[in-house]
Amino acid sequence: MAPKVSDSVEQLRAAGNQNFRNGQYGEASALYERALRLLQARGSADPEEESVLYSNRAACYLKDGNCTDCIKDCTSALALVPFSIKPLLRRASAYEALEKYALAYVDYKTVLQIDNSVASALEGINRITRALMDSLGPEWRLKLPPIPVVPVSAQKRWNSLPSENHKETAKTKSKEATATKSRVPSAGDVERAKALKEEGNDLVKKGNHKKAIEKYSESLLCSSLESATYSNRALCHLVLKQYKEAVKDCTEALKLDGKNVKAFYRRAQAYKALKDYKSSLADISSLLQIEPRNGPAQKLRQEVNQNMN
Repeated sequence: MAPKVSDSVEQLRAAGNQNFRNGQYGEASALYERALRLLQARGSADPEEESVLYSNRAACYLKDGNCTDCIKDCTSALALVPFSIKPLLRRASAYEALEKYALAYVDYKTVLQIDNSVASALEGINRITRALMDSLGPEWRLKLPPIPVVPVSAQKRWNSLPSENHKETAKTKSKEATATKSRVPSAGDVERAKALKEEGNDLVKKGNHKKAIEKYSESLLCSSLESATYSNRALCHLVLKQYKEAVKDCTEALKLDGKNVKAFYRRAQAYKALKDYKSSLADISSLLQIEPRNGPAQKLRQEVNQNMN
């Protein structure tokens, strides 16, 4: 006989979480439902807590294949706290399972407006794009529902959450590596990767670096074999002052092409911004061995040396 769970919202949610981790999705769902009833009976407004409970119960429904109820609970969660990443991702997965690809695309795209490095959203966009192209043809984008514009306040709220809420983001790089480097991309994957990279390049020319990162990331999920895609994404990270991400992308670019001058230069810029002057000078030196008369690199070396003095 299962032990009795004390009737407090916090304890019911904690017990539900434990059951979920144990794979007991029906039991977890029942505990979340009890917590919801108790919270609503109190009559006190706690939209954050209520939203989490709906989202958690939706995760149970999704695991059990009950996509319809998953969508309902995610929609309830989002009505309470709009633009929450977890219910958006869960609803997108449910829509995808029901082959409602256009609606799934909208939710995945909304997530990427909030955090453009969420691996599951990037992978979902890649899958859904292919499905939409197959079902709706080359003008599939014209047939999509409107994609909501995420307010800056929602992005700031996500960024201010504790790190444990960013598990999807934390897994991005490793998922990207396993999704692409563990297999040889097909000719179709390579073509799709090139097309997405060009879309990213166009966005850079328009000054939309955040959207460009999304395109380059989608491109790398199709094929991670092109050094320039990493160094192009690094440029966007530099502009957005995401210096550690720029260093990572340049490092990946140089693994693929040890003479990628732009990758050396951009990583040197990122190291300079991070005040790692020794590493910056090392990259500039490597660049000048390839192109001894590179003016921007010579100027950057002077700047770094001045900062060190």
